[in-house]
Amino acid sequence: MGESDLLVEMRGITKIFPGVVANDHVNFTLRKGEIHGLLGENGAGKTTLMRILYGLYKPDEGEIFIEGKKVNIRSPKDAISYGIAMVHQHFELIPAHTVAENVALELRMRLLRLDKVAERIRELSKEYGLQVNPEAKVEELSVGERQRVEIIKALFRGAKILILDEPTTVLTLQEVEGLFRFMREMKSRGNSIVFITHKLYEVLKVCDRITVMRKGKVVDTVDASKVNAGILAEMMVGERVEGLERLRELSVGGDRLPVKAGEEGSKQNTVLEISDLTVYNEAGVKALDKLTIELFAGEILGVAGIAGNGQKELVETLAGLRVPVSGKIVLMGKDVTRSSARERLEAGLGVIFDDRMGLGIVSSLSVRENLVIDKVHKHPFSRYGFLNNTFMEDFVRRIMSEYSIALPNVNVPATTLSGGNIQRLILAKVFSREPKVVVASEPTAGLDIKATAYIRSKFVEMKRKGVGVLIISTNLDELLALSDRIAVIYRGRIVGTMEAKEIDLRKIGLMMGGITSSVEEAS
Repeated sequence: MGESDLLVEMRGITKIFPGVVANDHVNFTLRKGEIHGLLGENGAGKTTLMRILYGLYKPDEGEIFIEGKKVNIRSPKDAISYGIAMVHQHFELIPAHTVAENVALELRMRLLRLDKVAERIRELSKEYGLQVNPEAKVEELSVGERQRVEIIKALFRGAKILILDEPTTVLTLQEVEGLFRFMREMKSRGNSIVFITHKLYEVLKVCDRITVMRKGKVVDTVDASKVNAGILAEMMVGERVEGLERLRELSVGGDRLPVKAGEEGSKQNTVLEISDLTVYNEAGVKALDKLTIELFAGEILGVAGIAGNGQKELVETLAGLRVPVSGKIVLMGKDVTRSSARERLEAGLGVIFDDRMGLGIVSSLSVRENLVIDKVHKHPFSRYGFLNNTFMEDFVRRIMSEYSIALPNVNVPATTLSGGNIQRLILAKVFSREPKVVVASEPTAGLDIKATAYIRSKFVEMKRKGVGVLIISTNLDELLALSDRIAVIYRGRIVGTMEAKEIDLRKIGLMMGGITSSVEEAS
C-alpha cells in the first residue's frame, strides 16, 4: 500500500496533562480498509491519542490529516463530519429508553419518526450481522447487545472510521467472535477500524497492523502476520517477559500439573466445600442462589463469569465479611459458615481481594507494618509480650527478596507503591501465612504484563505445595492459563464445571451468557 491508501495520518501529536506526558510526539497512520491494533499497557497513551482524533481532547502539538488534507478536529461533531466515530468502554445509553429512542436522541433526530429509525436499525443490523432489536429497552439488553447499539449509532451516522476502545473487556466469547465478524465485515467494505486493547492474542487474531505504545510514545508499528505474543509483550514493557509463553501453553492444554483431587473423587483431599450458599446484596437482591463449589488440595479452580453475577458477594462471604442466609462453608473439614474473618484465617484461609487499597493492605501503614501486622501476636514475632524486632526485620527482608519487592526503604507508606508492587505485597502478606486455601479475586487486573506473569507463577507455586486455589476472575484468558478446572457462575449459581483437558471454549461462552444446554443443542 502506498501514500494514496492513507486514510488518517497523525503527526507529532503531543498531549500533556498536569504532571503527565500522555502523548509524546506520536506518529500514527490508518490505511483504508484495515483493522489497526493500538496496543499498550494501561497508561500507555492509547485512548488519549484516539480521543484527540475523535475531538474529545485538543493536542498541545501536532497535526492530523484525513485523506491527505490537514484538518482541525475541535469536537466529536467535527470528527463525525469526517466519518470518524468512537465506541467508548463505558456506554452512553439511557436504560429506560428503547434502542430506537436512544439512536434518535443521540443523533438529535427528534422530528424523525421512530418507525423510520427502527427500520434503518433493522437494515444495519442485517447488513452487518449485529442482531439488535430496535423496540427493546436498553435496560433489558446484555452488555454485548448494548455495545452493538453503540456501534449501530456510529453506523447510522455514516462512520467510515470506527475507534473501538477496549471493546472485548466485558463480552462473552461468543460476543467477542461476533464483534470480530463485524470488524471484518466493516473492513471488507473498505472501512477502517482502530482497535484499542492490551490483549496480545486478540490483536494477533483480528488486526492487519499493530502499533505498540509505551509511556506515551510509539515503540513501533508492525505487520501482525510477522510478530508473535512474545515480541509484542517485549515491545510493550521494554524487556523480555519471562513465563509469558509458558503460561499460554498451559491455557491450551499443555503440560499441566496433575490435580491431586482426581483420585476417584476422594473427599479426603477436599479443602473447601461450599454447599447451597444463598446470599443477598445490599439492595436486598439475591446475589448467590444455592451456589455449590468443591475445591481440592493441589488444584487451581477458576470461576469464570461476566462481572456482576455474584463474584463480589462470593469472595466477601468466603472471607467472612458477609453473612449467608442459608448454606454451608466447610474449610479444612471445619464448618466456618458463622465464623469470623479472623477465625477463618486461623483455619487456613488466605484471601486476595480485588480492592487492593481498601481490603488488601492498610494504606496508612508502611510496607514493613503491612507484612507483620497480622503476625505480631504470634511466636516468634513476639515473646512474653515483647516484639522480637530482630526476627521481624529478618522476616521482612526475606519476604521482600522472595517476592522481588524492590524498595529502598521498607518503612515507606504502602500507598507509594506501584500497582504491581502492591499486589506483590498482598501476595507476600497472604502466602507467608502458609494458608491451605487461597481465594483470589481479579488477581492481575490492571497490572502490566511482567507483573501479571509473576503473580500467576506464584499461584502455580502454591498449587505445587498442595494448596487449594480458587481464582475468581472475569479474565477468561487468565483462567485458561492457570486452572485445572473451570466453573462458570451465572446469576449467583454455578451452571457448569469443566476439567482443563475437556475445555470447550464455545460451551464456556454460552454458559457465561446463561445458556446451559449442550453445544449441539445450542447450535
